Amino acid sequence: MRTFEKYESNVRSYCRYFNDVFVKAKGSLIYGESGKEYIDFFAGAGALNYGHNPEFIKDRLIEHIQRDGVSHGLDMYTDVKRRFIDYFVEHILEPRGLDYKLQFCGATGTNAVEAALKLARKVKKRTNVFSFMGAFHGMSLGSLAATSNRDSREGAGTPLNNVTFMPHPSGPLLYLDTIEYMERVLSDDHSGIDKPAAIIFETVQAEGGINPVSEQWLRALADLCVKHDILLICDDIQVGCGRTGTFFSFERAGIVPDMVTLSKSISGYGLPMSLLLLKPELDQWKPGEHNGTFRGNQMAFVTAMAALELREMMNLDLLVKQHEHFIRKFLETNIKTVSDKIEIRGTGMIWGIDLSNVEDSGIPKQIVKECFANGLILETAGREDQVIKILPPLTIEQSQLERGFKILNEAVHSIIAGSSLLTTH
Repeated sequence: MRTFEKYESNVRSYCRYFNDVFVKAKGSLIYGESGKEYIDFFAGAGALNYGHNPEFIKDRLIEHIQRDGVSHGLDMYTDVKRRFIDYFVEHILEPRGLDYKLQFCGATGTNAVEAALKLARKVKKRTNVFSFMGAFHGMSLGSLAATSNRDSREGAGTPLNNVTFMPHPSGPLLYLDTIEYMERVLSDDHSGIDKPAAIIFETVQAEGGINPVSEQWLRALADLCVKHDILLICDDIQVGCGRTGTFFSFERAGIVPDMVTLSKSISGYGLPMSLLLLKPELDQWKPGEHNGTFRGNQMAFVTAMAALELREMMNLDLLVKQHEHFIRKFLETNIKTVSDKIEIRGTGMIWGIDLSNVEDSGIPKQIVKECFANGLILETAGREDQVIKILPPLTIEQSQLERGFKILNEAVHSIIAGSSLLTTH
C-alpha cells in the first residue's frame, strides 16, 4: 500500500475500508492481490448493475476497439451514438409512453444534475431550487448546493446558494406531511422562501440512508409541481437503470418528471457516461451553451446499447423482483429479528440496515470491516454512516447472493451478540 499512501491524495476514501489491492473482477466477484476472493455488494456505488466484465457487453466493446471505431467524438454525429439513441427511444422511452429529448452531459452524474439545474433556471427564469434533507446529487458546486450532507458541503470552501431544503418523509421528520408543508410554503406570501424553478428528488435516497418514498407521495409531489408551475427533476443516477425493478425508478407511481438524470449503470460496463432526459418544450439551449469535452463517450455508447439488449435477453426486471423477494425475506427473518432497534428499508436491489438507534455508533463500521475480512464488500450510508448499504449487481447468481448474505448475517450476529442490543423475539 506504500505507493498509494505516499503519493495519492488524502481525499481517497473507499480504499481506507477495503484494504487490499484488487487485480481482477468478474460477475459479482472481485479478486485481491492477497489472493482473496470477495463477493461484491457494492457494485461500484451502483455503476455495475450488470456486474464486472459481462461477456456480452465486453465482446461488443472489444469489437468496437478492434475495428478502430471512433474513440472520442465530442458531440459529433457517430454511428454508435445513433444506434444507442435509436435503441433507447424504441426500447425504453416509447414502450413507456415517454417523450424526451436526450442530452449527453459529460462523464459523471453530477454533470447531468448541473445541466438539469442550469436548464430549469434558464427556462423558468427563477434562481431557487427545492431539494430534500438527506439528498445527494453530486460534488460539483451546483449539484453540491442541492446535496444536504454537511461534510460534503463543508468541502466546497464557498457559499452554496439558491437551494432551499425541504423536509423529506424519512429520518428525523418522518411524521411531517412534507407535501402539505411545501404547499403552505409556496402559497404563503410571507414564507420568505423564493418560488423555485425546479424540485429535484430521488425516489430512493441512496447516500441519504436508503429512504424510499411511497407512490402516493411521488404523485402528490408531481401534482404540486404542476399546480405551482415548477419543473420536476428525478435524479435516477443511482437507483435507475433497473435497480428498483423497472428501468426508471419512478415508473411505479405513474408520474412523468420534466427531466430525468441518468449515469452510473447507463453505460452497462462502468464506463463514464451521463444523460439528461428532458421534455421537448424544455430544450431551449443555444448551440454549445452547455458542453463538455467528454459528453460523447463513444465506447460508452457501445456498451450502453449492449446493456439494454442484455437486460431484455435476461428479463432483468423479473430477475430483480426474484432477488428482491429473497433479500426482503432474509433481512426480515435473520437481521430484523436480532433487535427491535434495527430498521430495514429498501426496494428492488437496494436495501439498508439502519442501526442509528443502536447505542454504539461504531457498530455499522465494525460490521462492514468484519464482512470484508470474511470476503464481502459493502459500505455504509446515511446520517453518521449508521446504515449498512446493500447494493449487489442485479445479475448476481443466486448462490453468490445467498453466500454474501450468510457472511453479512454472521457479522451482524457476531458484532451485536452479547450487547445491550440483543433482544428476544
